[in-house]
Amino acid sequence: MKIYFAASIRGGRQDQEKYHDLIRFLSLKVEVLTEHVGDSLIGKTGESELKNQEIHSRDLRWLESADGVVAEVSTPSLGVGYEIGIAEKLAKPILCLFDASRKEHRLSAMISGNPQFRTFYYHDLDQAKEEIVSFIDSLS
Repeated sequence: MKIYFAASIRGGRQDQEKYHDLIRFLSLKVEVLTEHVGDSLIGKTGESELKNQEIHSRDLRWLESADGVVAEVSTPSLGVGYEIGIAEKLAKPILCLFDASRKEHRLSAMISGNPQFRTFYYHDLDQAKEEIVSFIDSLS
């Protein structure tokens, strides 16, 4: 099974360690197409070895081949919103994870109000991981 993990890169990297932890957990269960999202070497300027058009084309191919999408949506990101929108149009199952302990942002109603998305508010990573397992099980 292939999962596309979406999370903020250029929108902010303050949650990079969390992304890394979630990706490492996911990779024990499925193939994660976007492991680089959790890489500490990628800063908020993004990947430097590829042109923007190359990143766009590659990521669209990955989205098309994915069995589902797990999106960490606590940090607002135009790119993540775009990826989720594409995944919805491709009829991919989508799990959106939002850190409820963060008070500086509220989740967009375009995400939380969409009945096509499985949205989960978590208070610690163990809760998020339990929801990921449930999501993956639902794809089987």
